[in-house]
Amino acid sequence: MAPVKTYIFFGLNAARVLSIVSLLLVFASSIFVMVNDIEAVNSYESASQSNSTASVDLASCDYIENSTVPNQLGGVFWAIVNRLLIIFQVVILIMSEVGWPMPLFDRFFPVLGSNFGLGALGIFQGFMGAAVLSQHVDDFTFVAAFFLFVVGCLNMLLGLIFRESAKERRSITSWRDGKKDVLPSHLPSAANLNRSGTCTSAESYTSTTVCDEKRDMSEFGVARGRAGYGFGRQGEKAAGMKGFLISKPLETLPRYAARPTSAPSASSRSSTPQPHFNSSDTAI
Repeated sequence: MAPVKTYIFFGLNAARVLSIVSLLLVFASSIFVMVNDIEAVNSYESASQSNSTASVDLASCDYIENSTVPNQLGGVFWAIVNRLLIIFQVVILIMSEVGWPMPLFDRFFPVLGSNFGLGALGIFQGFMGAAVLSQHVDDFTFVAAFFLFVVGCLNMLLGLIFRESAKERRSITSWRDGKKDVLPSHLPSAANLNRSGTCTSAESYTSTTVCDEKRDMSEFGVARGRAGYGFGRQGEKAAGMKGFLISKPLETLPRYAARPTSAPSASSRSSTPQPHFNSSDTAI
């Protein structure tokens, strides 16, 4: 069975794909609506120039026929600006979802950067979807805006669950780096090697040298915020109660040193011959 981290990774990336698809649909629908509004404004202008009852009826409407443009001063300008702003926001959000250029977002727009979650992204998507749905639009634009609003609510929910770690959990580069770290990236210190090597027999030395450092720290209460026993008799007593025995290493000679063939004598002067003096009878 795959670990939970794998399901979280694929689930967050599935939400990212849905987010990108919804933004692309809103991008296409905004261009379609803008073109449709321009054609409707041109038809309205041509109809208003003719002296007929239809032009009088069109002038009394709140919106230009078959468009989202209000029939007021500067209505065409603000309608086009509205669509251009939506397209600009969609492009920014797509770049944020793709992750390029992430350093630019981290510096100038941090709410869409790598240090923030998906909550801000979902809020922006909800605002755009609600802005489009508040107007009378065609079916394609309505479905795209509603889809964007639902995805925005999903991103807001994921932002509340995973908070700022959501983008790190769904990052493909982090996933690849995590799969490469099969072996430990660093070796424990000499003190940890000595302590972990004496806690078990010599047969399990290989497994104990790469044991988790957090487990060793939590046994003495350091990781949980409690004071340790130190290196005195209290620490030695606590280590003995937990099965950690400190043994004196055996005295050994280096490999290049020659072993003695016989045991050395007690005194280096014992093998020296003693002088013997013979006295003569005629000595003075």
